[in-house]
Amino acid sequence: MPVTARKTARPRKQPVWKQVDTPRSLSATTGMQHGHITPPKPGEEINVSFIDKDGEKWDFQVSEGDNLLDIAQANDLEMEGACGGSCACSTCHVIVEDPDMFDKMEEPSDDENDMLDLAFGLTETSRLGCQVLMSKELDGMVVRLPSMTRNLQASDFQAKK
Repeated sequence: MPVTARKTARPRKQPVWKQVDTPRSLSATTGMQHGHITPPKPGEEINVSFIDKDGEKWDFQVSEGDNLLDIAQANDLEMEGACGGSCACSTCHVIVEDPDMFDKMEEPSDDENDMLDLAFGLTETSRLGCQVLMSKELDGMVVRLPSMTRNLQASDFQAKK
């Protein structure tokens, strides 16, 4: 007697996207949002001031660990941060007004120095805002936003037709 294969009906699983009740990000790491800063706890405020391109001074109280790019963007100051704070551009270039305050900062990394070489209006006290993390030592720091930024992209180097 010949044996015939018989398929048994198995319940079909729902596609993975239908099994999830809440939307998930496509990244395994926590996403960073531009301009996301943590409000300082009472008594732990750090003061920082920005002088914008028009010469207007803006004073803020921030938390330890916030970076200058996020502080500026959270407060609607004109700082682009084209690379999202990954130290891959120079659009968050700032100039530290007080050389003594600049000396209290950690030395810039090689990557930061490479990007600073592309910055408009580079000075001896220039830094990338995304790389400057606020600390108690930097309380009272004043930074100036340069009058222009330089946003270089691959398309800038393609041959013109």
